Amino acid sequence: MKAGIVGLPNVGKSTLFNCLSNAKAQSANFPFCTIEPNLGVVNVPDPRLQMLEKLVEPQQVVPATVEIVDIAGLVKGASKGEGLGNQFLGNIRETDAILHVLRCFDDDNVVHVDGSVDPIRDKETIDIELQLKDLETVEKKLERVGRAARTGNKDAMNEAQTLEALKKGLEQGVSVRAIDVGSDAYDAYVKPLQLLTDKPVLYVCNVDDKSAVSGNKHVDRVKEAVADENAGVLILAVGTEADINELETYEERQMFLEDLGLEEPGSSKLIRAAYSLLNLQTYFTAGEKEVRAWTIPIGAPAPQAAGVIHTDFEKGFIRAEVIAYADYEALGSEVKVREAGKMKVEGKEYVVRDGDVMHFRFNV
Repeated sequence: MKAGIVGLPNVGKSTLFNCLSNAKAQSANFPFCTIEPNLGVVNVPDPRLQMLEKLVEPQQVVPATVEIVDIAGLVKGASKGEGLGNQFLGNIRETDAILHVLRCFDDDNVVHVDGSVDPIRDKETIDIELQLKDLETVEKKLERVGRAARTGNKDAMNEAQTLEALKKGLEQGVSVRAIDVGSDAYDAYVKPLQLLTDKPVLYVCNVDDKSAVSGNKHVDRVKEAVADENAGVLILAVGTEADINELETYEERQMFLEDLGLEEPGSSKLIRAAYSLLNLQTYFTAGEKEVRAWTIPIGAPAPQAAGVIHTDFEKGFIRAEVIAYADYEALGSEVKVREAGKMKVEGKEYVVRDGDVMHFRFNV
């Protein structure tokens, strides 16, 4: 699963990427510093994994991960190929969710591509380009479906009606994620199109360090603007996060955070938010050789969860032995959980819960 960092040129995307991935993407005070997308694999912070490591004392620990992509900055006219438009839009299409960075700090020393700080204008610039590209996709599809609908084909008529609703919304500047066409129509006709503005989005408000805890007037405007969008908003002082990353010891980093009034790095919150944005959750396997976090979609049944380890586990699934994380932590070991009768045996219909500690029985 992959989340893409997007935004106008020079709003802090590459600096944020470096904070998240500890990669060293080039970052500088001028537009189009990033041309090729940078890719980083980021560990998902999870204190439960640390607790299981403490209790089990395994040979190794493997966290869950999310891929983060730093995508080139976009300018007006991208939907028509301006700047790096076609490449930018193509890179977004390959992601599963969008982390949209908005500049929400004032600093005369950092140039803005449009000459002034206005996160709502910046947001709308990117929204419009994505909406125009989606409109182009919808109109092409509608043209093909319309011909079949005119022959009286019922399914084509339903699809054309859905596409007309998308077209109307996009023409009014509404992103697809905010257009309600009904769940059946969405699954049948909208989801397969992989539209850019249908992807879940988290708006990352890049602020100065004084605004890292409670935000500022720019952040307030962003929250108001996206209230009806079914999107998240996260406040992050990207430059400050970069400074924290440069500190050598954990103690130094914690002191820095405490001085700012923060309990943990904002980058950790962002990674968890991206994980949630992608509709993902974690289950664990725990043994002497390895404690490991496995990534599955929320709502996945036990056989699908087993298949993440190996396809044979899913094909030959027999049952799952399941321990709730809270029981594992409270009782301290798998042996004590078994003795207390807290280990459950579940079949194919079991829907895995976030934090479950699991063993799978299978036969191939």
